[in-house]
Amino acid sequence: MGSAISLRTDFDGARLRLLARQAKDANQARRLLALASIYDGGSRSDAARLGSVTLQIVRDWVVRFNARGPDGLINGKAPGKSSLLNDTQRAALAQAIERGPTPYLDGVVRWRLCDLGQWLWEEFRVSVSEQTLGRELRSMGYRKLSARPRHHAQEADAAETFKKNSPPQWSSSAPGTCASRKSFKEASCRSLSSAPRADRHSISC
Repeated sequence: MGSAISLRTDFDGARLRLLARQAKDANQARRLLALASIYDGGSRSDAARLGSVTLQIVRDWVVRFNARGPDGLINGKAPGKSSLLNDTQRAALAQAIERGPTPYLDGVVRWRLCDLGQWLWEEFRVSVSEQTLGRELRSMGYRKLSARPRHHAQEADAAETFKKNSPPQWSSSAPGTCASRKSFKEASCRSLSSAPRADRHSISC
C-alpha cells in the first residue's frame, strides 16, 4: 500500500480552521476542518470520520487542496453535455436564417425547426432534435415567431402603395349603400301597397 499524500506546507491547521469559519460554502468548511485535523497530527481515518466520508475521498480532497488551495475544495458546476454544433456550423446556421429559405430548393417559404434540422443534416451531416435546435437558437439570440407567412417575392413598398391607393370601404351609413337602397325600396313598396287594387297586381316589389 502506498504512502499517504502529504499536504502542502504553506498552510497549517489554525489557518484552515479560520478559513472554515469564514467560508460561505458548508461543504468547503467541512473539508477544511477535516484537513485541519491532519495538519494538527491526526490520522486520515480521523479526518474521514470528521468529514463523514471514506479514506479515498479524503485523499481526493488532499489532491484538490494541494493543486488549488482552499478553492479546490468547492464543488464546481458540472460542465454538462457538449454542444452538437461548433462555431462554424452556428455561423452558417445564422446566415441561413437571416437569408431565409429558397422555396424551389428548400420547399418552404419560412423556416421551421424541422426544416432547419433537415438543412443541418444536408449541409453538415449533423442530426439535431427540434428541442436541442430550439435551445441552440435561443442561445444565439433568435426567438420563435408565429407570424403569417409572406410570399418570397412580395415587395413591402408595393404592398404599402397598394394600401394607400386602394379606395375606401363603404360604410353602412354612406349614401347609396345597400341599406339605404333597401330602405328606399321598402318605402316605395309601402307607398305602392296603398294604391288601389286594380293598380297593384302589375307591380312587384
